[in-house]
Amino acid sequence: MTKLALSDEILMEIEKPARYIGNEVNMVKKDPENVDIRFCMCFPDVYEIGMSHLGIQILYDMINKREDAYCERVYSPWPDLDQIMREKEISLFSLETQTPISEFDFLGITLQYEMCYTNILQILELSHIPIWAKDRTLQDPIVIGGGPCSYNPEPIADFFDVFYIGEGETRYHDIFEVYKTLREQKASREEILYKISQIPGMYVPSLYEVSYHSDGTIASFAPKGDGVPKTILKEIVLDFDQVPYPEKPLVPYIKVTQDRVTLEIMRGCIRGCRFCQAGMIYRPTRQKNVELLKQYAKKMIKATGHEEISLSSLSSSDYECLKEFIYFLMDEISNNDVNISLPSLRIDAFSLDVMKKVQDIKKSSLTFAPEAGSQRLRDVINKGLTEEIILNGAMQAFQGGWNKVKFYFMLGLPTETDRDAEGIPELCETVAEAYYTIPKEERNGKVSITASASYFVPKPFTPFQWAPMLDPASYRERAHHVKDTFRQQLNFKSMKFNYHETDVSVLEGVFARGDRKLSKVIYDAYKSGCIFDSWTEFFDNDKWIAAFEKNGISMEFYTTRERDVTEILPWDFIDIGVTKRFLASEWDKAKQGIVTLNCREKCSGCGAARFGGGVCFESKN
Repeated sequence: MTKLALSDEILMEIEKPARYIGNEVNMVKKDPENVDIRFCMCFPDVYEIGMSHLGIQILYDMINKREDAYCERVYSPWPDLDQIMREKEISLFSLETQTPISEFDFLGITLQYEMCYTNILQILELSHIPIWAKDRTLQDPIVIGGGPCSYNPEPIADFFDVFYIGEGETRYHDIFEVYKTLREQKASREEILYKISQIPGMYVPSLYEVSYHSDGTIASFAPKGDGVPKTILKEIVLDFDQVPYPEKPLVPYIKVTQDRVTLEIMRGCIRGCRFCQAGMIYRPTRQKNVELLKQYAKKMIKATGHEEISLSSLSSSDYECLKEFIYFLMDEISNNDVNISLPSLRIDAFSLDVMKKVQDIKKSSLTFAPEAGSQRLRDVINKGLTEEIILNGAMQAFQGGWNKVKFYFMLGLPTETDRDAEGIPELCETVAEAYYTIPKEERNGKVSITASASYFVPKPFTPFQWAPMLDPASYRERAHHVKDTFRQQLNFKSMKFNYHETDVSVLEGVFARGDRKLSKVIYDAYKSGCIFDSWTEFFDNDKWIAAFEKNGISMEFYTTRERDVTEILPWDFIDIGVTKRFLASEWDKAKQGIVTLNCREKCSGCGAARFGGGVCFESKN
């Protein structure tokens, strides 16, 4: 194993060497000899993606506030460096101290997207950490997974020692204290993992066993021994104002995906879209105090030198102090040549007034996410948007000077028909026609409408977790049908239609609802060369198909098959607060096209109120 990270000669051979040298603005520097715990935080994708992830910034700051711990970082080496590291037997290393990852106490891997699963194996292999958890010893780091994909950890369970289920701010201190105590007692790896399993929110896969029916569905899922919890209740931050937040976030030397200050104003969502996993797993809604946000905004701009500040939430318009905070930013922040980014806003008079002041109307476009083309299907998915609302918002924007509109849709939603899909170009045509009702002298040139469609992928802990996906050919046929229907519209030349890669979406669907049988498939695909599967230029569907065939596993079992609500699902041992009964009720309502009001209008009894905190509206209805 080579201790020296990268020579100058190697750095000159690779693309963007700044990905690997660390020393960014606000990087934490400690003496590793003076800490008890060394934790390496990993994002299994390229540096530019990982550095844009807010969760890592939060945990990096929180852990490094402990005097006895040092949190460092690692990202997936790009294929050019990957090849060199294998040829020269260079061990993967941390950015802060260039220490081999195998020498850390913990390796924490963020699970943000299913198509990064092979990159996890890349990280482990380049770090000289055994890929299979069962092969690790006391000399190896404890590998922890956390993030959205940990809400169904089973497809990758055999690669991890622990999964942290829930929000990361609450239990890492407990993990570290248990680890320190047991290490002093010279406990075995198995004893350490068992004790960690006793900490709320921690799932240790090796302590559970699963059996299957002859049809491939799960027969049982249970702890192997006494004292191991049967269910894992997610961890959640209830006092959102008291948790740590990075006032001096890391600032890279190269351009990254989110090159700006990010302020999380709210966690959770009141809307209840039936396809949206985040809207369910982050319930109940919690809002950050506006005065605290004002302090963070000033400190973070000063500490980073960024020229843009962005508000982060699932639905920013639902933040109750939004107007006060945005007007503060406009008065106090944007006057200093700092741009304000306002994602997830509903298009209304207030939003347009603000956007007029912070955006160049001629260059910017407005974004709508109807998700479905027809009103019937929008009711099925509980989107809460009518054509009237969309048209009113678009007309207000057109009259305010905008002429560019983006629409986001999904194809293959449950109960979708060709007629529903045809509603996509028809809605775009209706909006274009509305634009031309404005007198010519008052218009800002020609209208431009871009519609983008992704493919529906059912996710755990949503009402659609039981729904079937379409097969790849049907997805493509539907997309082509929509494209042909666009060509029939009067304003065809003013409209563009884009759609996603089918095979990637299907594979994402397999992993989203998969079980432990898939770990060997992922391993074999990785060994055949699959890596950076979320990048179009690297994705190789033929290798994935070969891996499934080698293991005798049908992709269709995980995609096109509708689940019965009585079936044991791979993630049923996790309790997110929202009950399975509620999700099943919403699935039934979806089939009938019945709309559920948002939390602020009427409590639907989802179960999240039992956490006893946050902005849950159950007691107000």
